[in-house]
Amino acid sequence: MRPHLSLDVRNVPASVAFYQKVFGVAPQKQTTDYAKFDLMSPALNLSLVSTTGRVSTVNHLGIEVESVDGIARWKQQLQERGILERVEENVACCFARQDKLWFTDPDGNPWEIFTVHEQLAVTGSLKNTGCCVPKGSDAAQPAACAAS
Repeated sequence: MRPHLSLDVRNVPASVAFYQKVFGVAPQKQTTDYAKFDLMSPALNLSLVSTTGRVSTVNHLGIEVESVDGIARWKQQLQERGILERVEENVACCFARQDKLWFTDPDGNPWEIFTVHEQLAVTGSLKNTGCCVPKGSDAAQPAACAAS
C-alpha cells in the first residue's frame, strides 16, 4: 500500500525543486503545470498540480519513520539540503512521546518527519497536549499551536 497525495501549488517548477531536495530524486513525470513523484521510500505517490487560485491547505503533512536512526538520516539530508527548520526531541505531542523534524514547502504546508517512542494516555483535548506546528521558516521563531 502506498498513499497518494495531490497538492495544488502556485508554481510547479519551484515546488519540484523543493521536493527534489526533500526526497533526493527527480519527479517521474513533469510538465509546466504537473509533476509526479513516484516514491518507494517513503512509500508515497505525490502529485503537484498548478493552480491559479487556491493552494491546498492542511494542518500539516508528515512521514513517520521507524526509529531514531531514521530521524538521524532525515536530519542529515534535510540539513545538507538547507531545508530543515526545526528539531524537536523527546516531545509529548498528540498523546505520544516523539522526535520530530520540521520543514515547510513553498506554499506554506508544514511537514514533519517523526518517530514515536511511546504512546501516552489520551487525556483531555488535543489543545492541552502541547502539540504545535511551527509557523514560518525561522526555526527560532515560537511555534503556533495547531489545535488552538
